[in-house]
Amino acid sequence: MREIQTIYGQLQFILGIDVKPAPDKWDRLYEVDFFIEVNGRCIGLQIRHLSSKRKFENPDKWAEFMETAYCKFKKKFGGLIFIVFFAMVENKKVIYNLEIVEEIRKEIERLKTHAS
Repeated sequence: MREIQTIYGQLQFILGIDVKPAPDKWDRLYEVDFFIEVNGRCIGLQIRHLSSKRKFENPDKWAEFMETAYCKFKKKFGGLIFIVFFAMVENKKVIYNLEIVEEIRKEIERLKTHAS
């Protein structure tokens, strides 16, 4: 139950698939905190507090780095990277952008149905 209270635990529960911590190297190279492995390929997940969303709303500052990192990740691992924002609600972390779950689910299905 305690793990489900974490964001990656919530994602794991909702999606019904293992969500694993990414190696430290991935955080530095791709801004990936966790990943989901599907058919030998990986989907990257960034977990960010809602307050950091402002950083992503300034495309001039982040677009070039993120595009480069995301392209490298997709080329190497085959999947996309998703940013999951969380907020604190009654002292618990909850997924803020729940619509991202459906996008992740579609990417899982894409990787399941397309051979590597």
